[in-house]
Amino acid sequence: MDIRKLNNDEIPPFELLLLADPSKEIVEEYVNRGDCYVAERNQQIIGVYVLLPTRPETVELVNVAVVEEQHGRGIGKQLVMDAIKVSKTKGYKTIELGTGNSSIGQLALYQKCGFRMVSVDIDFFVRHYPEAIFENGIQCRDMIRLSQNL
Repeated sequence: MDIRKLNNDEIPPFELLLLADPSKEIVEEYVNRGDCYVAERNQQIIGVYVLLPTRPETVELVNVAVVEEQHGRGIGKQLVMDAIKVSKTKGYKTIELGTGNSSIGQLALYQKCGFRMVSVDIDFFVRHYPEAIFENGIQCRDMIRLSQNL
């Protein structure tokens, strides 16, 4: 598997990005402002992440997605670790991310990759998404914010 930055002339894999974030408008907005990286195997995109500069010396990992048939193979962890490596290389001092309170697997993954929970944005998904989101039998209401010093 190879991970590379998407070229400017390439169309981002929106179908894959929408697995991690159901709002096409929000995804399009941050993809246009950030850098999109893809994981490929046999010339097929199997994973994606987006890095978005937010403040001086701070970048946010705003989307991590893996094609469903490749789940459970460590690809998500490789994507997160690559995002950390790229962020360090670019001189960032902090990498942040936010995920839903119902994203149990993702919360475990991010903590295994060295992120720490720093805050909760109460009702974020209720305020910003028109339809209710459910994962693991739990309504996704709050955004759990995590951070890591690089």
